[in-house]
Formats: sequence, structure tokens, C-alpha cells
Amino acid sequence: MNTLANTPPDRPVDAIALVGPTASGKTAAALALAHSLQPQGGAEIISVDSALVYRGMDIGTAKPSREELAAVPHHLIDTLDPMHSCSAAEFAKDATRLVRDIRARGKTPLLVGGTMLYLKALLEGLNDIPAADAQVRAQIHQQAEQLGWPALHAWLAQVDPQTATRLAPGDSQRIGRALEVWTATGQTLSSFHQSAKANAPDWHIPIISLEPLDRAWLHQRIASRFAQMMAAGFMDEVKALRARGDLHPDMPSMRCVGYRQAWEGLDEGWSEAEILERGIFATRQLAKRQITWLRSMPHRVVVLADGPDALNQVLSAAAANLH
Repeated sequence: MNTLANTPPDRPVDAIALVGPTASGKTAAALALAHSLQPQGGAEIISVDSALVYRGMDIGTAKPSREELAAVPHHLIDTLDPMHSCSAAEFAKDATRLVRDIRARGKTPLLVGGTMLYLKALLEGLNDIPAADAQVRAQIHQQAEQLGWPALHAWLAQVDPQTATRLAPGDSQRIGRALEVWTATGQTLSSFHQSAKANAPDWHIPIISLEPLDRAWLHQRIASRFAQMMAAGFMDEVKALRARGDLHPDMPSMRCVGYRQAWEGLDEGWSEAEILERGIFATRQLAKRQITWLRSMPHRVVVLADGPDALNQVLSAAAANLH
């Protein structure tokens, strides 16, 4: 656990990244940090979140309120219709442009969110992974229907053990993509990532990570927030999305945590209590994956999200890097 990011002390930062698992308090911390930077020219927030990009998906994504969005300039929120998707490569290109634009305005860019694949793409560079091949994907999914995803995970472990070790046997989306790349190119997904890392941009972006010491604290916050979403009309939001007629549950937007469970629940006739329970469980699983990602970043500054002075610790960590 570092107290300072491992970066040159005499070099100005390009941006500050504020990350953490879902419900760890990133929004409040980001707004407090942005406010503290007003004497130094101010700050603008770049969302690092694969769900906040979607318009019409406000309640289930815990999107910042209108007041919060108005308090500090925000970017990469409400930029896409749920029909579309944003890849990590597209995010990295957009974020690179925004970081440079914000710096040119004399402000500090704050990269805030929990989609760690997006942050990884920005920090470690882009790769030349080929676009999806519908025919190859269909073949892989057909094999999965016959053998099951754990069997395909075992196959992936043989051809690309480095990728397989970081994926759960049931992670169909990522297992399928890795096998698709291998089948189409004869090269492993990890080799593409390594190539990108070798050509990574020379960023100076300290990472401040809000992580709970007590996992039960985070679980309680997740449960409370999901219950608040339900009370705020989350199911009506999902019903409105379904009523459009052009969305389906396999789209990246509808695979977002919470939306996936709500859509399935409406299909299967689950009670709202069951949708709530399944949504909370899925969100906890997401948080667990996010924490695993974060622990793979050795140079992050860890702030205890459940500590009594978490906000002050975030401000201190940022100030130490901005000196």
C-alpha cells in the first residue's frame, strides 16, 4: 500500500485517477477533490464508467445528479444511445483527447470511475486486436452450448493461460472474446495486450483508489443503494427501455449490472424482491472483480473508503502529487 504514486517528483501530472469498487464513494470524493482544486485553476471530471455513457439509464447506473453534474464539468456521460457500445479502445482515444484539452484550459483532469479495463487501456496503450468476427463468435457459442463455458475456459487455459487465469470459468463474454481472437488470428489475447503495453503512452497519472477495509461495509452500501434505486423507479426505467423494441438483453448496455437482472426478472416473472436480491448479489460480484483489478495495480495510493477521514485522505494524496 503506497502513500505516494511511483512517479517522477519533478514532473507535472497529466491527470489524477480516482478509482474504486462500486458504491465506495467515488462521486462524493471526486466532487470534493474538484472543489479543492479551484484555487489551482479548477478541475474537470472524465467518467471512467462503461454504464454512465448511456442516455436513459440514470437510476440503475447511479448517475450523478443534475446538481452534481452542474457543479463540475463532466465528460463521457450520456454520450451514447443504449443501442450502441463503447470499447476500451474508443474510451482511451476519447479520454486522451479530453485530458489534453482540459490541460490546455489550465485545469486538472480527474479520471473517475470503476471500469478498470477502460483505465488500463488509457494507461497501457491500445492494441491491434481485430474487430469481432460474427461467424467465429457463432461457432464458439455453439461449442459453449454443447460443452459449457467451463470447458471452453479449460480450452482457453491451454492456448492462452495468462488470460485464462484472470477470468472466471463462467465469464462467457470475455472467454468467448479471447477464444475468438485466438481462432481468428492464431495469436493470444495476452500477446496483444503485451504489445500495447510496450507501446504505452508516457502518462504521469497517479492513481488514488478508494477501497474498503471491511467488505461488509461495502456490501451494506451496495444493498442500501440498490434498494434506493428500486424505490426511485428503477423498474419503470427498465420497462421503458424494453418498450423501445430495439434493445435486447445481449447488448452491452443491457448487460450492465442491475439491468441484466431486472430484464431477466421481467421475462421470468420474478417479484421485485427477487430482482432486488439478485441485483444486490450481482453488484457485490462486480465489486469483487473491481477490487481484484485494483490489487493488480501496485503503484496505486490506497485510501480506506470506510475510514473516518477518507475524503481528507483523498485530498492529501492528490495534493502530494500536485505539489
